[in-house]
Amino acid sequence: MPAGYSFRPRLWALALAAAACAAGIALGNWQLRRADEKRVVFPRAAVEGEFAPRHTVYLDNKTRRGQAGYEIVTPLRIRGADAHVLVNRGWIEAGRTRDALPEVPTPGGDVRIEGIALERLPKILTLAESKGRVRQSLDIDAYAAETGLRLEPRLIEQHSDLPDGLARDWPPHDTGSEKSRGYALQWYSLAALAVVLAFVLSFRKIEAPSK
Repeated sequence: MPAGYSFRPRLWALALAAAACAAGIALGNWQLRRADEKRVVFPRAAVEGEFAPRHTVYLDNKTRRGQAGYEIVTPLRIRGADAHVLVNRGWIEAGRTRDALPEVPTPGGDVRIEGIALERLPKILTLAESKGRVRQSLDIDAYAAETGLRLEPRLIEQHSDLPDGLARDWPPHDTGSEKSRGYALQWYSLAALAVVLAFVLSFRKIEAPSK
């Protein structure tokens, strides 16, 4: 104990610290629960069919190891069904100029695609929905209306191998769970700070007796 001080807790400080500590712990626990809810396990998917290469889209501004390139999305006509599913087939490095797109071979005939099912591609903020072979993003419903294809309400991120020269070392998907864990840590820190402040404010200077 510091010389000249005595430990005499203030009731109001203890009450405030207890309330702040309880609130911080409760909010921290809530953020951890949100992190667990956001930690999505993407379902595995497998489909067989034939690619429709004339509808291939190059998703721009995709980088791997500091190299600019494209992710290649091609509809796959599902075997035995009058429907297609979009397949994000992989990544390819961009050429020296943007005038010529890199050639991407598309396997012909029936193929089997294995990967994970996604509800949508990551949305990139753009002023307007882009069209053409090179795009910033791709909305499933909008692309179905544009092409006249009947598209499944999901997209497959391909993990199985095919002789097309595409890289499939996919970056992890951001589900927001790490952000929630960061918020939880902040709330727990505030709870701990409330306890420390209450402890510090409990020391009072000993008044010298009057003569």
